[in-house]
Amino acid sequence: MAIRRRKFWGWGYEDQGLTAAEVRELAERMAARFKLGTLRIASPPTIDEITLRPSRVSPPSDLESLCTADPHERAGHSYGKSFRDVIRAFRREFPNPPDVVAFPTDESDLVRVLEWCDRERLVAIPYGGGSTVTAGIEPPPDGDYPGVVSIDLTRLDHVLEVDKQSRAARIQAGVMGPSLEDQLRPHRVTLRHFPQSFEFSTLGGWIATRSGGHYATLYTHIDDFVESMRVVTPTGIIESRRLPGSGAGPSPDRMFIGSEGILGIITEAWMRLQDRPTFRAGASVLFKDFMAGAKAVRAIGQAGLYPANCRLLDAGEAANAGANSAGESVLVIAFESGDHPVEDAMKRALECCTDHGGHVPGGVGGAEATHEGAAGAWRTAFLRGPFVRDALVAIGILGETFETAITWDRFPDFHAQVMARVGDAITRICGQGSLTCRFTHVYPDGAAPYYSVLAPARPGSELEQWDEIKKVAMATLIDLGGTITHHHSVGRDHRPGYDRQRPDGFASALRAAKRALDPNGILNPGVLIDP
Repeated sequence: MAIRRRKFWGWGYEDQGLTAAEVRELAERMAARFKLGTLRIASPPTIDEITLRPSRVSPPSDLESLCTADPHERAGHSYGKSFRDVIRAFRREFPNPPDVVAFPTDESDLVRVLEWCDRERLVAIPYGGGSTVTAGIEPPPDGDYPGVVSIDLTRLDHVLEVDKQSRAARIQAGVMGPSLEDQLRPHRVTLRHFPQSFEFSTLGGWIATRSGGHYATLYTHIDDFVESMRVVTPTGIIESRRLPGSGAGPSPDRMFIGSEGILGIITEAWMRLQDRPTFRAGASVLFKDFMAGAKAVRAIGQAGLYPANCRLLDAGEAANAGANSAGESVLVIAFESGDHPVEDAMKRALECCTDHGGHVPGGVGGAEATHEGAAGAWRTAFLRGPFVRDALVAIGILGETFETAITWDRFPDFHAQVMARVGDAITRICGQGSLTCRFTHVYPDGAAPYYSVLAPARPGSELEQWDEIKKVAMATLIDLGGTITHHHSVGRDHRPGYDRQRPDGFASALRAAKRALDPNGILNPGVLIDP
């Protein structure tokens, strides 16, 4: 029976992605949009075309059964899934792969692998689904290390215990999103955390990167669901006490949530669950002006209604997603509950929208509303986004995103300056292009705007163009008081912005924690802080 393998160079399984006809149609559409000639469609790499340096280390005999130097695995564990990563893969450039990929099957295996790495001073990189878009799992480009081991947690993939009374579950960190929900479904509960990477990311990865889920309000980040966790570090195992809440000093969980693998490797966690939704309502609201839509979203966010979806798309974003072609902004809004009807909440939310000039062309629908009209078009575009990005690389179009968060009082000026500064940079660097915006998450005190870049790339200069635009975007976000990332993590790519954003005293405390838990500096060096 054939094993379904994931691509080593891009998103998804080898049998997934846009069809050849869809890629050709995309190339024709981009050529017409940017007034280009016929776009050449590059072929993705095959593993036979990739030359990897020989492995510099070999595992001890008692770990051989857990480790591999297979070229497909080494290449697949070299990069994440950003535009920059896929470009390098299309160039067949894998100059710095891990030497060994380890697949522990339980915590005791992980302890032994980490002990080997610590003893031999090997870089140890925790790996979940590899869906990072910030170079968070990439081997360090330099440093005095004899080798690199990528520690793949995906065999720790079980829901170990379900506490229905407290509505929580003890879950191994390597479980992928679909498998997690499949194991919870018989218990009629859900974690209700659905990042865009859901199909190919793990619970441990979500926790380590402070992942943001699909739901736009209330429980937006994985932080909200962590009840306790268990972490293996080079100096021992740390397990926090399982409690609904505590005021006993700084939270040990918070130290590891968002630590991106530099302090320890998460093996399991008790997670708060939700009842599976049975009541739903959804609608799409049109606004002639993006800022009018933003005011409506602020009213909804401050009304305590907590919609599951509250995505405001500017006119360009709506057009790109096929959600609207009339030059209007679109708000995709939905409510759901496992306990009570949601029509009253939807009614009040739509009143907030009409107060700011919004109108609902198709009325309010139930569960089917998320699959129809503008909402359905946006949902389809959202799920297909990573596959489309891979296809954009193949046809020579730069497609990238950056996201942030800002308070409502600063948002109008912030947004205007981001659009102006980054838009100007796109034109200067690429000659032409577009910058669009949508809200991914909404809070009473602010929003998380998510910006998308689309521009023709110069063959052979794609990385340099990406790097220039990225630098301008990072500097703009930090200069204007936003966060360098709302849910994409820091990794290596966002380090310059993160170094400016975090307080110096906190940086010193983080380095001290690193020295205490990882004295030899082997865990993911260069991410968050220097080794």
